[in-house]
Order: sequence, then structure tokens, then C-alpha cells
Amino acid sequence: MATTAKRVTKPRRAKAASEDLNPFHIAQQQFDTAAAYIPTLPPGLDEFLKRPERLITVEFPIEKQDGTMLSFIGFRCVHNRARGPAKGGIRYHQDVTADEVRALASWMTWKCAVVDVPFGGGKGGIAFNPKEFSMGDVRKVTRRFIAALGDNIGPHSDIPAPDVNTDAGTMARIYDTYAMMHPGENCLPVVTGKPIELGGSRGRREATSRGCLFCVQQALKRGVVPGRDSVRGATVVIQGYGNAGSYAAQLFAEQGAKIIAVSDSQGGIHDPDGLDWAAALEHKRRTKSVVGYGGCEKVSNTEILTIPCDILVPAALENVIRGWDEDAVNGKLLKKMTRATDAVIDAQQEINSSLDDLQAEREKRGLGGSPLKPVDLRMAAYVLAIKRVANVTLARGIWP
Repeated sequence: MATTAKRVTKPRRAKAASEDLNPFHIAQQQFDTAAAYIPTLPPGLDEFLKRPERLITVEFPIEKQDGTMLSFIGFRCVHNRARGPAKGGIRYHQDVTADEVRALASWMTWKCAVVDVPFGGGKGGIAFNPKEFSMGDVRKVTRRFIAALGDNIGPHSDIPAPDVNTDAGTMARIYDTYAMMHPGENCLPVVTGKPIELGGSRGRREATSRGCLFCVQQALKRGVVPGRDSVRGATVVIQGYGNAGSYAAQLFAEQGAKIIAVSDSQGGIHDPDGLDWAAALEHKRRTKSVVGYGGCEKVSNTEILTIPCDILVPAALENVIRGWDEDAVNGKLLKKMTRATDAVIDAQQEINSSLDDLQAEREKRGLGGSPLKPVDLRMAAYVLAIKRVANVTLARGIWP
């Protein structure tokens, strides 16, 4: 048996000298901007709401199939559980950091609040590239990570889900590991995104993309994009052609949209006349990238974001279901996403029509900062989410 230990390290992200790209700093700045539109927040509550409840760091080894030993570092963050158990994905990627996980957990809190589901935000990840390991070794990494987390996850406290480079199979192994540690208990609710055979929900794999479609459809109906009230005939660019991106291409195309560009980690392809999303996906499966498909123009991952289009989908790097009928699940998703979209648009209109009153309230309370400006839909969603979490927090009270 080899005893040489190696450590999986992560290259640091390149930063623009004048720009702070730390994801946790960005998340906190976004919170501060949104909180300025809620001058009635009690003093100190803003600091409580933007800080994570806990961040767990674990380090563990595995013995590879070739006998080599490797050490890994993993993280799991719970941001806020005022509205219910934390919920959020586990990603496997070489660029995973503690601050990235903290930022993603906070964004999950606000996403759950905007959609109005009874969960808080959680997120986890391991800093390694699973594509460089055998399936057996990745399974060992998964099981050791969950064993190291122990009771810090659970159906009533923190519920993992699939994310970058993890899938239903990963969730099955997480469930199995957790169940071995809790014999005699019903451990199925410890993860979402499980295989159907293990109690997973039909429609879950494409739920993120379908929810995106529902939001876009409702937003267009509400006049968010002047001159367009439907996705039919709209041009769509999709950055990221993994699970979420490829399902988005399928679902938008089924509604009559024209997919004109897609990309993955290797680059992108562009055809202004529209490309065959399914054929591009098959090319990616065979060659590991969409680059080189058909007669499309090759574009960079930066260029794809500047291609003129009606709809840009950035998909590159989120209730108990008692009956597994996919139409019923999709119907519930449609209702939920429609309500959420309406709530965000209404919030934007309410905020922008009452800027003077909000500014007066801030001055009355002695709050500093720059004069309030009109908000876009993204910032309106933040404001709505913070209000919902703050209201529940105040209703529950701070223990003890």
C-alpha cells in the first residue's frame, strides 16, 4: 500500500486590480444596497441577516484505487434558518472556496424567500475537479465528506441538493452514507434531487430551467421587455450548457424561441439563424464541448454575453411531494414562479413610486448613505426577500 500523501490544491482566481470579485463581499454589498430601501429594519438586524449562521470546514483523506492517498478540503455553510431548514446544493469544483460557499448560501436564503418556500439558505462544496478522478474515487470523496459533516446536515436542519458536477447519483450516495450513520430512521428527506426510485420528484432535473422559463413568460406578459409579450420568436443566448442550460434550450425551443448561441467551459458557438440545441448537446456529449459543432461561429465565453438577443440565460456556474406526477409538479412550479415574478415586479413598482417617502424615513431615522435611486428587478427581489426573512425573524424573536 502506498503511503505518499498528496494535497488537492486550488489555483487562485485572477482578479481585476480595481475590482473586488470576492463572492462573499459581493453578496454583502448587494444586501447593503437592498437594505437601504427598508429603513424600518431594527438596528442590528441587518448585520444578523447578512452574516451566515455557521460555516463548517472539514479535511479528510481517501485512498485512491491505485493506492495513492489524497487529502481534500470541503465546506458546508448554513446562512439563515428563520423560515425553515437550510437547503442548497453541494458542488464539486476546483475553484470552491469558503467565501464562495458563504455567498451561495446567502443567495439561497433570498431565493427561497422570493419564491416563498419554507426553507433557508445552505450551500456546500469540495475543492477538487471530479473529472480528473475515477467514479470509484469520487464516490469515496462523497462518502468521506458526508461522514465528516455528520449531524451537521439532516432533514430538519440542512438539506443538500445537486449542484455543479453533482447529480442524482451523488444524492443517492449522500443519502446512503447518512442512512448508515442513522440506522432505523427515515433518512430519505436528507437530500433533494434523488433518483425517482429513491423517492425523488418527477420534473426535478429540469425544474431550475422550467422555473426560469415560467418567470420569463410572466415577466414578458407584464411588459418588462417593451414590444415583446411572449417567448415565441424570441432569440435566446445560453451561457453554460450543462444540466440547467441544456434543459433551458429545450424548454425555450419548445415554446417557439430561437436558440442562437450556447457555451460551455471550452467556449461557445453562435448562429444568428438559430442552431439545433439537441444536436449541439449530442456533439458536446461526444467531444466534451459544444465548440466545433456544425457551421457555427466560435465565440469566447466573454463574447457570448454581448451577442444581441431578446433573452440571455446565464446558466454557468437551485414541499413535500406526496404524489410523483410530473404534470402536477410542473403545475405547482408554474403557480409558484408566476406568483414570485408578480411579487418582484410589484415590489419594484412599489419601491420606485415611493422613493421620496423611503428617503424621508431614512433621514428621520438618522440613516446615512447616498440618495436612493430607482431599483431594477434584481434589486427589487433582494428587497422583497430581505423583508420576508426579517418579518419572520422579528415574529419569532431572537432566542433566548
